[in-house]
Amino acid sequence: MGLPVVSENTLQSYLAEVSRHPVLSPEEEFTIAERYYRDRSVEDAHRLVVSNLRYVIKIAMEFRDYGCRLADLIQEGNIGLMVAVKKFDPHKGFRLITYATWWIRSFMQEFVLKTRGLVRRNARSLKKKLF
Repeated sequence: MGLPVVSENTLQSYLAEVSRHPVLSPEEEFTIAERYYRDRSVEDAHRLVVSNLRYVIKIAMEFRDYGCRLADLIQEGNIGLMVAVKKFDPHKGFRLITYATWWIRSFMQEFVLKTRGLVRRNARSLKKKLF
């Protein structure tokens, strides 16, 4: 019941696995998120995460030109998504992915900065481009 692990040679199978999980309707998402917010059920958190994994892939595609492997970016984005699910309050009036996008991007940006190194020559231009 865990999340599939992403590596370069299994990226295609990961993408196929992610597409098997349907995107939740706003009503389903609210019901599950509210139940998770109240009970902290692992099953509810898992359902919220796997139904939004395709958005992580979409955001990772935007970051692929920064010299990082797509599989690494997706893994970092998945961690950001899990943090977002944990901190999400469904009573604020917006969808989970709206909130999670900021966490996903934050984890990916931090990963790009860590892997590129701040001592390199174009660190300043990289930061401008990222932010």
